[in-house]
Order: sequence, then C-alpha cells, then structure tokens
Amino acid sequence: MEKLLNKIQSKSCIIEIFGLGYVGFPLAVKLSSVGFNVIGVDVNKERIARLERNELQDSEENLKEKFLVCRKEKLELAEHPSKNKIEKIGIICVPTPIPDQNTVSDVFVIKAVKSFLDNSKEGDCLILESSVEVGTTEKVQKLIEEKGFKIGINFGLSFCPERIDPSNKEWGIENIPRIIYSSDDLTFRISKEVYKNVNGGNLIRVEYPKIAEVVKSFENAFRLVNISLVNELAILCDNLGINVKSVIDAAATKPFGFLPHYPGAGAGGHCIPKDPRFLLESAKKFQGNFATIDNALKINNKMPKYISNSLQNSIKKLGLKKSILVSGLSYKSNVEDMRDSASFKVINELVSSGYQVFGYDPFFKEEIIKKYLIENNLSEINFELVDNLSDNILERISCICIVQHHDITFEQINEIYKKSKVPLIYDCQNKIKNDSNSKTILDCLGN
Repeated sequence: MEKLLNKIQSKSCIIEIFGLGYVGFPLAVKLSSVGFNVIGVDVNKERIARLERNELQDSEENLKEKFLVCRKEKLELAEHPSKNKIEKIGIICVPTPIPDQNTVSDVFVIKAVKSFLDNSKEGDCLILESSVEVGTTEKVQKLIEEKGFKIGINFGLSFCPERIDPSNKEWGIENIPRIIYSSDDLTFRISKEVYKNVNGGNLIRVEYPKIAEVVKSFENAFRLVNISLVNELAILCDNLGINVKSVIDAAATKPFGFLPHYPGAGAGGHCIPKDPRFLLESAKKFQGNFATIDNALKINNKMPKYISNSLQNSIKKLGLKKSILVSGLSYKSNVEDMRDSASFKVINELVSSGYQVFGYDPFFKEEIIKKYLIENNLSEINFELVDNLSDNILERISCICIVQHHDITFEQINEIYKKSKVPLIYDCQNKIKNDSNSKTILDCLGN
C-alpha cells in the first residue's frame, strides 16, 4: 500500500466515488478539481445522463463552473466502476434506507462495496462515508477478506462518516472536521492524504469501527432528541398562550449548558429520522431499548398531525373556507430535497380531513414531485401544485401554511402578510414577525 500512498501524493491514482448525491457529487468535484483522476459511479442512469448533459440541480449550481472544467480533464461519469489496473481508492457515498421488514440499511453499501471489490487488487483502499448501522464496517471487512485480501497488510479500510449540512454557508466539506476509523496506520496515512484535499486533513481518528459508527448515529440522535424536545415545548406553549421562540431566545442567553433548537413540523431529510434508528436497532439486539430515541421518533412523527389539527381549529374558529396552500415542500429551508419531508405528511392529513390543498415550492416542478412520490411508494399528487403566489392563486385560498421558509420566497410571503392578502398565515417555523397593521391573522407553532 506504500505504492498507493505515493500515487496519492503525486495524484496519479484513481479515485472511484460511488453515489453522486448530495455527499458524493461535491466530493467528486472537489477531488477532481485539485488534480485527481476521479470516476463518479452511480447506478441511477438518469442521474448520470443529467450530469453528462451538464444539468445540475439548484443546490449544485454553485459547483457548476468547477464541474464543467473537471469534466473536460479529470472527472469521468459511469454506471459501473473502472476495470483499470492503476492503483485506486474507492469512496462509498451511497444512501442507506431506513431498515424495515423488507429492506436492510446496508443494501446499497454492500452492493457498492462488492462492485468496487470485483475490480480491485492488492494495495487498493476502500473508504466508507455512508451513514451505516453499527457493525457494517466489520461486515465490509469480511467481504474484503473473502476476496483474498488481508486488511492492514495489502488492502486498506477506513470509515469516515460524512458530515454535511446542505445550505449551511458557514460549514461545508472544506472546513468540517471528520471522525475516522482506519484499519492500520498506513491506511490512515492514505486516508489523511486524500482528505488533505477535502478538509485539510482534519481527521480525528478513533480506535474501533463501532466507535465511528455510533458517533455518526449519535450526532443525529442529539439533533432528533432536541428537536423533538423543543416541539413538545412548542405544543405546551400553544396551550399556555405564550411564544415558544421568546422562551428559547431567553434561555439561549445562558452562556453554558444550553444549545438553542427551534420547532417545526417535524425533522425530515436523509439523516435525522434515520440514523438514530441504527442505535435503536442495536439496543434491541441486546434485548433492550433506547427509550429516549424511541420517544423522540414518536414525537417527531406526530408533529404533522398536530400542525394539521391546529390549522383546522383556527380555520373553523375564524369561519374560513377549507382551502389551504402549503408552502415549502422540501425537508429543510433552502434545500432542493424532499426526502421524508413533513410537508407531504401535513398535506395528507389535511386532504384526508376534506380540505382543498395547494402546494408551492420554487425548487420543484410537477414532474419531479410525481417521480419522488412514485419512487417512495407514496400516493399520487393529492393536491394542486402551483408555480407562483400570484393574486389569482391567493384569492382561491384562506390560509398559507409555511412548513419551510426559503430565502427566495421569504420576502414575498412577508409582503403577502403585511398587505393582508390572505385571511390566515400559519408559520411552522415562527419566523414572520408580527405586524399590528396587517389584517391577516398570524398563527405560529408555539405561539
């Protein structure tokens, strides 16, 4: 593996990145932009075709200039890994689904690992970045050994779980420190040499793979538990008739022992609802339970119904027509990603209660939403998708329910509120400031 280390230092090896989503794509662009020969592998034919046409999603547009340069020189796109015999490193960035009776969480990870190993040789190295259940790295090690390689002697294995926060302008892949497990010292040096070109090599090494696996799940469990805690606080504040944001902001003045979290319609996305379940599943294997995580998941799951009930009570109390526009269909503000979004859950609750529902999000077109629903075995679109917030559309509704605020829509919605263009606005994120001159009633979660 010394030869691979030398090849990395001279940038003459191949780096194969499996999965070109929100983790793998920026990593592929970053490494190819500094001179590595990168092959971006993704089994999604449509994604490969889109990238080959140089079509990027809105969240990827900031990388377009670098991407176009890299495509001409160092970045290759493929559905399968290379059979090239040059020394290479594989980095696994594929998604891990929530485990259930029909699906195991490591299904895509194992497929990607096997695909890499089918074309590997002595001296190569594999790095896992995907969030995985405890024990997965050891499972991968066995797969490597079944191929006849010897971990730490002629083949390297690292687990460096991704840390990424889409739309975060302060913390990106270039400056976020990373946890890493490496099978041996040389593999750690190899991994560090790679990540020198990503985050300056800011890697904190841990002794065992299970430590790194639990760290990743615990990081997101911390967020889940605190989000669920503050959502329960918001429900209490609703009942008490006080503003939850005022409570949190006041508590945040404490200079120690407190970290502010803010309420919403429920945490979605690829990580927070899923990764903590890995710890829950691990606990069950020892005939136990991780009660804090279990309860947090239940609280998180009940928030869309709570929002729907609150909306219905307000509309009934005000005598308004049962017509609502849900704004913000992504799982997070300023993100082009609908995975496990609370918005669709709120919409389903409202539709099942007989409401006419409109959906609006500038990031998504109808065909993208239809495809998302089909791929996730959800129902057909059961609401009317609108592509703007014109007066004609506003005349058809009695309420705007803001599940996610996007920067590009915040001022427009704020103007709708100030000019009293709809009778009611329900702000799940409590971001619109009360205006006494507006005739629109502003209702907020935890207000």
